[in-house]
Amino acid sequence: MNNVLTDLGANPGALHIIVQSDEVRVLLTGEIDAGLAGEFTAAIETIRRESLPVTLDTRHVTFMDSFGVAFVSQIAMAGPGPTRVIHAPPTVKFLLEVTNTSELVEVVE
Repeated sequence: MNNVLTDLGANPGALHIIVQSDEVRVLLTGEIDAGLAGEFTAAIETIRRESLPVTLDTRHVTFMDSFGVAFVSQIAMAGPGPTRVIHAPPTVKFLLEVTNTSELVEVVE
């Protein structure tokens, strides 16, 4: 039996946390929405525990809703220093700007 997500061409989201010596890097891919709630909670806990600057790599994000934007805001408030968003696709940039989340993070080209 085929997986419905595969058949529909859906791109489920994923979150990967990479703890480095000088930062916590969060790689977001696919659809960033409430389906990642458990992963978001784990990421926030890691960021607080590590107490390092955070970089969000969003180059592979295909969709983000208000839950994803709230996650970016929570990361910005959880980290000890500036939070950077790198490789943001146009839709992510737009959402960060229209919600004023871009005032909480540094969007880097």
